[in-house]
Amino acid sequence: MTVWLLAGGGTAGHVNPLLSVADTLRRRHPEDEVLVLGTREGLEARLVPERGYELVPIARLPFPRRPDLAALRFGPAFSATVRDLAGVLTERGVDLVAGFGGYASAPAYLAARRARLPLVIHEANARPGLANRLGARLTDWVGVAFDGTPLRGARTVGMPLRREIETLDRAAERADALRYFDLDPQRPVLLVTGGSLGARRINATVLEASPAILDAGWSILHIVGGKAEVSDPHVPHYRMLEYCDRMELALSAADFAVSRAGAATVSELAALGIPAVYVPYPVGNGEQRFNAKGVVTAGGGVLVDDAAFVPQWVRDTLLPLLADSEAVTAMASAAAAQGVLDGADRTADLLEEALGDRTPIRDLG
Repeated sequence: MTVWLLAGGGTAGHVNPLLSVADTLRRRHPEDEVLVLGTREGLEARLVPERGYELVPIARLPFPRRPDLAALRFGPAFSATVRDLAGVLTERGVDLVAGFGGYASAPAYLAARRARLPLVIHEANARPGLANRLGARLTDWVGVAFDGTPLRGARTVGMPLRREIETLDRAAERADALRYFDLDPQRPVLLVTGGSLGARRINATVLEASPAILDAGWSILHIVGGKAEVSDPHVPHYRMLEYCDRMELALSAADFAVSRAGAATVSELAALGIPAVYVPYPVGNGEQRFNAKGVVTAGGGVLVDDAAFVPQWVRDTLLPLLADSEAVTAMASAAAAQGVLDGADRTADLLEEALGDRTPIRDLG
């Protein structure tokens, strides 16, 4: 029996790929044990036990960004965490450590080095985070979701997607999806989403421009998120939802999308061949723009800055595009050509190769 330890957490962008790979390992090797290393504060504290995996908790240790008292305390606390975790790896008989970024990953990488265990890294974003930049210096087994991700020795394996997305037959599900959302089967559907918390600019712009979109013959399926500052206009062919528990149906209904450019969203839309306007989140390290670069360059999407995504842009640029069915079809094909549906299997393959190879983990250098 093999014992796998998967480390990551904090956000859905770390937890969901991790769980997709965990599920793949469980399907392939039901006799094996899969442990998940994460914090008690992140999404993993709820999602991991719900999925049937044991959460091995670790203290949340954000890397200090300025030389203050917290920075002085960080070093000893981090070293103690690595030491204790290396002991856990030995006690639980862990055979391989795989990390997906986030607070739990960096200690796991260094504990794996101390325990001399094979280490695999998966980076979901086109611009890698700090933990995975560290981890990639320790191992030859590095998988990335997007081509061109600047990590040493990176192999493009794609994004590990949820099983319901991997196996989704959009054409077969479309009629049920349209009935579920009470959408007219004679009208194409524009899916609008800004993530679980919503996107103020996207929400406001689409709502203001909605009369023109509806007049052009489209329906709108608008998932506004939990902190939306817009109200449902209650007009025909416009469905506004705060959350969507059946995203596979929303994606089955969609003919085009307007979305942020989070790694999972870009990966899902491309894998399913859904063309999109991507409006990258304007705060942070800019990774969302890079996430969408490949599919946009290939012609499967359009990139527009948050500040430029205004109702006039929708009327001048998006509506003419939506009116050109041949262009939309070509964009869908280009998106699908960039997409990867089997990212979870490819990542699991990488773990199995690393386990079989057992190349000694490197020292930092």
